[in-house]
Amino acid sequence: MALGARLPLGLALLAALIAVLLQLYRLRKPRLWTLEELSIYNGTDEGLPILLGILGSVFDVTKGRSHYGPGGGYHHFSGRDASRAFVSGNFTGDGLTDSLQGLSSMEVNSIVDWRKFYVERYIFAGKIVGRYYDSEGNPTKYLKGVEMKAKRGAQLLEKQKREEDKIPSCNSKWSEAEGGEVWCETGYPRLVRRPGDIALTGQVSQRCACFQERELGRPGLVVYQGCDYHSTSCIVK
Repeated sequence: MALGARLPLGLALLAALIAVLLQLYRLRKPRLWTLEELSIYNGTDEGLPILLGILGSVFDVTKGRSHYGPGGGYHHFSGRDASRAFVSGNFTGDGLTDSLQGLSSMEVNSIVDWRKFYVERYIFAGKIVGRYYDSEGNPTKYLKGVEMKAKRGAQLLEKQKREEDKIPSCNSKWSEAEGGEVWCETGYPRLVRRPGDIALTGQVSQRCACFQERELGRPGLVVYQGCDYHSTSCIVK
């Protein structure tokens, strides 16, 4: 009798284990998702994995629960595709969207780089049917356009890097007590425009670079406020 009583219990436990394993298999196997289905896997249920979407691709980020679970710094990305927020920094309301409308090529390239980060470090769990993939899991025209735009952004970044490599950057330091300082081992510190940044922010930013005396007459170079024309170091306020 004792043996007979244990058998059903053992079978029940085995059946439960098999059900759990099947559930895990279904979640681990790449599949197609809707945004509604994905929203369940946002880390609030500790019995479920944590999933994240970016550019329509879904990744299992459960191993990073401390970051992607409730209270974690990246929890706002869990259970949704918030591709835009990876560069906008807007983690509320309309900012948590998969739309990249209005973003520059360099911003789009940055989001594609984030997708690469997840491909390399986390388990791919499938695709979201919608903006980036159709009902059969094929890339949409929107995704193809995004990837082309990202490629242009990458080319622009590389061009800017090559141009900046021709002119060495200033050394710099900063402390709360003394403020900031820039200086050049050879040459003179000047602010120079970074035109490539207009594709990233819509504005032209500046960087500190070291120019030789024969180059100081170039148009567009700016002397730091309060700094002598031939000073090799400048205080930054």
